[in-house]
Amino acid sequence: MLAAIIEVIDRVNRAVGRTVAWLALLMALIQFGVVILRYVFAIGFIPMQESIWYLHGILFMAGAGFTLMHDGHVRIDIFYNSAPPRTRALVDLGGSFAFLLPICILTFVLSWGYVTNSWRIFEASTEISGLPFIYLLKSMIWVFAFLVGLQGIALAARALRFLRGEVDDYAASADGPGIET
Repeated sequence: MLAAIIEVIDRVNRAVGRTVAWLALLMALIQFGVVILRYVFAIGFIPMQESIWYLHGILFMAGAGFTLMHDGHVRIDIFYNSAPPRTRALVDLGGSFAFLLPICILTFVLSWGYVTNSWRIFEASTEISGLPFIYLLKSMIWVFAFLVGLQGIALAARALRFLRGEVDDYAASADGPGIET
């Protein structure tokens, strides 16, 4: 059952991550267009400039679960990498329940008023010709908390499967040994 849960969560974050990764290319193309308009034609186009901020926020907030799935987040560890697999699994299991999941829940709960107030007034850019979708961008906080929380569950489930002896090799990431991807 844990293997099926891990697979579903990984599939969701893999699909989201691969989709939002294309936003990096789109951001670069739009930024190129902004530079050409500004420095070649002396034209400033605020919606294009703001769209880069939106895409950047979406890329990082929605892609955070995918990054966690591939163990790509910065980790301050002196002993973790050289620790035996059982110790790493215990650290991942404990860290998921003691830190990662509570932080995701707190992020969602504490951002509730911030995001709902933005939706209540359909918050828009302070620039006259700016994009009218700040409320949608702020909603990405919830997407972040949800996707990272889901991946935290998968991380804990991977550790639990290893500790139970259901898999022989342990890796926290979805692309590690002994983990079905």
